[in-house]
Amino acid sequence: MKLRKVTAASAAVFALALTATACGGDDGNDSGSSSGGGDKIKIGIKYDQPGLGLKEPGGSFSGFDVDVATYVAKELGYEADQIEWVETKSADRENALARGDVKFIAATYSITDERAEKVDFAGPYLLAHQDLLVKKDADISEATDLNDKKLCSVVGSTSAQNVKKDFAPKAQLQERGTYSECIAALQSGAVDALTTDDSILAGFAAQDQYKGQFKLVGLKLSNENYGIGVKKGDTETVNKINDALEKMVGDKSWDKAVEANFGPAEYKNEPAPKIGNIVK
Repeated sequence: MKLRKVTAASAAVFALALTATACGGDDGNDSGSSSGGGDKIKIGIKYDQPGLGLKEPGGSFSGFDVDVATYVAKELGYEADQIEWVETKSADRENALARGDVKFIAATYSITDERAEKVDFAGPYLLAHQDLLVKKDADISEATDLNDKKLCSVVGSTSAQNVKKDFAPKAQLQERGTYSECIAALQSGAVDALTTDDSILAGFAAQDQYKGQFKLVGLKLSNENYGIGVKKGDTETVNKINDALEKMVGDKSWDKAVEANFGPAEYKNEPAPKIGNIVK
């Protein structure tokens, strides 16, 4: 479904519905292990992904993962100002849960067999797909169109390698340190396309400075089921989070969060996945 652009009024309504997103960094007496109603709850997110998990210049946090986590935390007994946001980079997510640094993680955390051996997952709460981001007027509609064109992704990502291996062996791969660098290269014309999860691409494209410049091609090169990571064996918390996610979908807060964070990029999202159906 094609999403309409978000108005200031609708964004304000959504913000009120979630009781506003909290600022992080407060010192609290509660560790990530509290079952609810304590002083603080520590939640792992990304800090550098617009539309999903982003630390704003003023110190607040925004994005779909942040909105989902805020809703879940409220259902667990925590208000927004009781949340302590903890940056959890991809390589450290399993360790952060095992150490008890956080209660749960909502950070574009795709559910895989390998990860499920180390952590438990609630959800999934979003089905994303690998896609391409190109300039609005680009003549690229299929992955095969990337042959002899310049393709950007971040160092260590498998997304661009998948494109070269399966679709466009003649694509000229250019790796950058961050997605922001890839976006800048796409904007300047140094590369022809950027590839990663469509949700991440939509989040970048929806930023004010990029609105109207880029488009998602709309390919489904992979399935990425985002789950909420919980310490292995903590079935009670998994069940509580699943209940919260089901409520979020049922009262339409999930739809509002998708539109508020991805709508400006005209993101054609999948319907909310069935909660508790762990698809890898």
